[in-house]
Amino acid sequence: MAKKAKPRPKPAAGIDLTAYRVADDALPLVKGTQQRDWMDDTPGRFAYRCLPLLIANQAGWDLLCPTRFRVRWNGEAGLDAVKFRWDDEPHAAIASHFGSGVVTFTPGYLFRTTKDHNLWARGCPNLPKDGIIPLDGIIETDWAPFSFTMNWKITRPKHWIRFDEGEPICRILPIPRHYLESVRPRGRDLWDNRRLANEYVAWRESRSQFIDDLSAGEQEAVDEGWQRTYIRGQDMKGVRRKDHQTKLRLRDFLAVRK
Repeated sequence: MAKKAKPRPKPAAGIDLTAYRVADDALPLVKGTQQRDWMDDTPGRFAYRCLPLLIANQAGWDLLCPTRFRVRWNGEAGLDAVKFRWDDEPHAAIASHFGSGVVTFTPGYLFRTTKDHNLWARGCPNLPKDGIIPLDGIIETDWAPFSFTMNWKITRPKHWIRFDEGEPICRILPIPRHYLESVRPRGRDLWDNRRLANEYVAWRESRSQFIDDLSAGEQEAVDEGWQRTYIRGQDMKGVRRKDHQTKLRLRDFLAVRK
C-alpha cells in the first residue's frame, strides 16, 4: 500500500499592522535600516561586523522627524520650561505637553494590529543622542480607538539639543500581548547540559586562541580580521542553521491615503 503523502505545513499567519492617518501632517513612516552614522565612523566600519546590532537596527518601522529644530530645557517643571528654535516654521506635531523636560512628538496615526497584539513604541535602536533619551511605551492597538504620542526626556538641562529632518524619532513593532508572561525563566549550571557545555568550551578556547594569534600578528588571523562563525550561523562543528538571519526583509507601508 502506498504511503500517504505528508501534508505540507501551513504558512505562519501574518500579523497586520495598519496606520490610519488622522492628521494631515502625519510623520513619515519607513522600515528600519542597518545604517548608523556612528557605525560608519568606526575604524574600517568595524561596528558593521556585529550581526546582533544590524538585526536590531532593522527590527521594526521608524517614524521620522518632519523638520529640523533645536530644543532646550531650563530644568524646571513647567510647560514653558522647554524652548524651541525652528529652522523653518514651528511644526504642530512637536511640542512640550507634559513639562519636566519632556518633548512630545505626535505621530498623526491611529495604529491597528492583529488581535491580541500590542505595539511597542520606543527609540530607534543603537542611535544614541546626547542630552536626551526616548521613552518607551507599549499600547494595546488591537482595540483602543486612541492615538499615542512619542516622548523624549531631556537629561541635560540648559543645553541646546538638535533634531534633524528625517531623523528617526520613534521605532514601532508589534508584539504578542501575553508573550513575555508565557516565558518560564530559570537558571541552571552549564554542565547540566553537557553537549551545550562542550560547544561553549570549544568556542571559548577558539576565541581565546584567535585573539592571541591576532595580538601576536599571526598572518592567518590578521588576514581573517575577525571570527565569522556567528554571522555565518555556524556552530563549532561547522553546521549551519538553515533559518539563520543576516538581514531582515520587512515590508514597506503601503501608501497612506489622505
